[in-house]
Amino acid sequence: MTQFNNSPIEDFDWDAYEHGETAGERSREELTTAYEDSLNSVKDKEVIEGTIIALNKREAVVNIDYKSDGIIPMSEFRYNPDIKVGDKVEVFIENQEDRKGQLILSHKKARASRSWERVNAALENNEIIKGYIKCRTKGGMIVDVFGIEAFLPGSQIDVKPIRDYDVFVGKTMEFRVVKINEEFRNVVVSHKALIEAELEQQKREIISKLEKGQVLEGTVKNITSYGVFIDLGGVDGLIHITDLSWGRVNHPSEVVALDQKLNVVILDFDNDKKRIALGLKQLHPHPWDALDADLKVGDKVKGKVVVMADYGAFLEVAPGVEGLIHVSEMSWSQHLRSAQDFLKIGDEIEAVILTLDRNDRKMSLGIKQLKQDPWEDIEVKYPIGSRHTAKVRNFTNFGVFVEIEEGVDGLIHISDLSWTKKIKHPSEFTQIGADIDVEVLQIDKDNRRLSLGHKQLEENPWDVFENIFTVGSVHEGTIIEMLDKGAVVALPYGVEGFATPKHLVKEDGSHAKVDEKLNFKVIEFNKDSKRIILSHSRIFEDEARAEKPAAAPKANRKAARKEVEAPAATTPLERTTLGDLEALAALKEKLSK
Repeated sequence: MTQFNNSPIEDFDWDAYEHGETAGERSREELTTAYEDSLNSVKDKEVIEGTIIALNKREAVVNIDYKSDGIIPMSEFRYNPDIKVGDKVEVFIENQEDRKGQLILSHKKARASRSWERVNAALENNEIIKGYIKCRTKGGMIVDVFGIEAFLPGSQIDVKPIRDYDVFVGKTMEFRVVKINEEFRNVVVSHKALIEAELEQQKREIISKLEKGQVLEGTVKNITSYGVFIDLGGVDGLIHITDLSWGRVNHPSEVVALDQKLNVVILDFDNDKKRIALGLKQLHPHPWDALDADLKVGDKVKGKVVVMADYGAFLEVAPGVEGLIHVSEMSWSQHLRSAQDFLKIGDEIEAVILTLDRNDRKMSLGIKQLKQDPWEDIEVKYPIGSRHTAKVRNFTNFGVFVEIEEGVDGLIHISDLSWTKKIKHPSEFTQIGADIDVEVLQIDKDNRRLSLGHKQLEENPWDVFENIFTVGSVHEGTIIEMLDKGAVVALPYGVEGFATPKHLVKEDGSHAKVDEKLNFKVIEFNKDSKRIILSHSRIFEDEARAEKPAAAPKANRKAARKEVEAPAATTPLERTTLGDLEALAALKEKLSK
């Protein structure tokens, strides 16, 4: 039970009490002075320490032992969400008494006035400080530290790459001051430094226990085009893209995902164990080991084209088991082509095993073997003397390469293109890609090549020319080309002759020119070499010699000459062509009669 002291005050002034005065012998001024002396002596713009005596969501009431308490917005304490009644805080006295008699305090300004001292001390002493993350900025975050806006780089938030910065806004975290620029009033802080210090010890313990072949659990930390970084609990290792799967991988994201937990095997590491090579596919048997033991050369396999190159295509016949189809094994044709002309990525096809090396894990395949080799029965399908239509594939100076069907090639020698026309280059006669009729002359099965002819499709006109262009006969011709050694003369029926310069002299002494039409006498005819040698000057020279011993009338000579020239005169002059076979046939029949 509480005891109350009811004894009267000996010096209590009852008369003063009756008149409304309770101060006893001391005056009101004395009491006021005594009261004011009991309070702190404060000044505006001063920083002092106060005590939080009340809190709510919007503001805090702070007692500084002054005649009134100050109120500070709670927003100034965001950096410290654990603040509570009774905590000591520094405050800045903005105004001892405003118009409403209120004491105006600021915690933010108090912190700012001493912030640089504290920040420098924190950097010097490697001190851990608290800060409030206010917002995002380019490259990182803005952190309130002692009232100063410090910069937290994105790379210094955590040891793991941060994908979402917004989750950190509004949080209070611990930091270390890592850099201060006094001139520009810049402060850089790091949270990662605190984590690294904790992980360093774990890292040393993990590294000391690493061994090749050891299997560890890790978490996918980062995915790049060349591989995957795995967090082994403070130590990072790399799985190269080639060690993710026994099959082909275009990008590591096809195999793993971020934050995925998986088992990996240690393949290698450097002396300092700072670079650790990891493997994922090594935890599974090699697909070649599971390949059907009965599979052999000559068997057919099905697969999917996974890689294309100019020289061939890779066919995946089982996960992680691939075979190469060389471009030469795609078609029986010997023409050089690109593999893209036959296949594309994603094609599902059948192929024949050509070679199989289980030790080196290599396999070569072919698809042309699925079709019959056209050269197996070449004598039956393309016998000598048979006629076909081919396609011109290529030219050389000595002839034309043609293809009768895929895989069956032949050569038309330049001398077998025309009976009459003297061809210097095959391009004068035909063009690449054109169709041309041919006759099989010879078969070279060992070298897979046919000898073909084009002129053999027509009768040899030189059998007829032998009876037309007899030595001494005269024919009308046109000079079509002048050479150093003479002139090429176009004769009837598409045949050409040649005249040397001395045989091009005309009766008036001038020389014949290109495109000039004259009479020429045949002075040599060679059926085998298909050569006709002509002379214009021999005509009037022979006449002059004949006039001396002969007394025959001029009229008879003219009639004889007219009779000799009759075949040429009745036939229109043609430039060099393949020959007018109908005219030759009619002429041959006339001569035989």
